[in-house]
Amino acid sequence: MTTPTLDIDLARQVLAAQPFAQLVGTEITAFGDGAATLVIPIRPELGQQFGFVHGGVLAYAADNALTYAAGTVLGANVLTGGFSITYLRPAAGTHLRIEAVVTASTRRQAVVNCEIYAESTDSTPVLCAVAQGTARTVDRNLPNGNQPPTD
Repeated sequence: MTTPTLDIDLARQVLAAQPFAQLVGTEITAFGDGAATLVIPIRPELGQQFGFVHGGVLAYAADNALTYAAGTVLGANVLTGGFSITYLRPAAGTHLRIEAVVTASTRRQAVVNCEIYAESTDSTPVLCAVAQGTARTVDRNLPNGNQPPTD
């Protein structure tokens, strides 16, 4: 099976096909050369009992960013193999900026590092979580006709 090449337009189409990404409000702002940046607006529905962004949202953000960064080197048919996340500070502000960079890759797997920042227009970005994980290629078509075109 040929893995389709992934560019930012196709990455945005794949993101748009993820119902959870739409629920959270995720956008891709940078994509390519072993890196991806996602942005998620912070709103009350994403909070926990103290008013900070829920850790599950941060974990989702790391998971998705890691896989998108891996997709820049492995192609479109990738899934997360696993990841670990460390929460450093509470996340609050106007939006999250999630930056993921491929550290190393083989033909079928990539190791990726991720940093999650909470940002506001009136303050310095706060590094609130870091993650590291792997993504692997899969020999599978996306359901419902959302399969990217092959080369």
